[in-house]
Amino acid sequence: MDNLSYAKITGTGIYIPEKILSNKDLESLVDTSDEWIKARTGISERRILEKDKATSDMCYEACLQALKNSSTNPDEIDGIIVGTVTPDYMTPSVACLLQDKLNTRKVFAFDLSAGCSGFIYCLSIAKAMIENGQAKKLLLVGAENLSKIVDYTDRGTCILFGDGAGAVVIEESDTPGIMSVCLGASGNEAELLYTPGGGSKDPNGSRFLVMHGKEVFKEAVKVIQSNSLEAIEAAGITPNEIDLFIPHQANMRIIEAARERLDLPIEKCFVNIEKYGNTSSASVLLALHEALNESKIKKGDNILFSVFGAGFAWGSAVLKW
Repeated sequence: MDNLSYAKITGTGIYIPEKILSNKDLESLVDTSDEWIKARTGISERRILEKDKATSDMCYEACLQALKNSSTNPDEIDGIIVGTVTPDYMTPSVACLLQDKLNTRKVFAFDLSAGCSGFIYCLSIAKAMIENGQAKKLLLVGAENLSKIVDYTDRGTCILFGDGAGAVVIEESDTPGIMSVCLGASGNEAELLYTPGGGSKDPNGSRFLVMHGKEVFKEAVKVIQSNSLEAIEAAGITPNEIDLFIPHQANMRIIEAARERLDLPIEKCFVNIEKYGNTSSASVLLALHEALNESKIKKGDNILFSVFGAGFAWGSAVLKW
């Protein structure tokens, strides 16, 4: 492989659990209402994975779809990278479980933890590995089983999060695909969005998500704007040349504020938060797959991803479709 190879997404796949948790359902769990949730978040419903299923089960279904849509045989895959904060086990990784479920060759497989930004971090690694000749085809997954770490007595978090998985096949190409990926993090704000227990610091502590929403909102809007502009500049284009903005589906207010700051028209912004809520690292993958299925993306389009989440960790990417 020469040094002029590019990395390109050639197939997408998603898995959405069947069970729907609507705003009306949440009215019986916490002091809230359908109108209150919609007005503050833009969310109408979210999906909940069955109790006897785990993150790897969703990943498997999403991967099968992505492999099919890219006309790829599992034996062609050179590696599997999964972005998640809700693995089946502390160890082994979801990626290792996937390698077995998909019956690929004994290729490298690992998980990456970067909160909601997990998939963008995976994308950065895949881009580098393909461009420098370490791999020809990679399977990237973003998946979360957040319903297992959400406290359904905490109105601030239980209205937001849902379960789901998305996958893409990324392979070498002689035409540009992933044009830029720009990442960042700030651990100083770690405890504004975190799970206190389950790690080595407090193995038996609460594993429910804790979030300080107002502080997260302020930082998210600011960072998504600056990080998006960084990725656009790195791709060698201007904001006006972005054909579709696929932001992290965290909260409609964050999406709108970020879009306005980037001065992008509403028709250039893809939103599906009303159906799925915040699915963390699966979020932009679900949106990308649906945007393709709805013919919102055509060959040659410039696509902007931008995600912000726990860590704080963030990432933006520009792709040429």
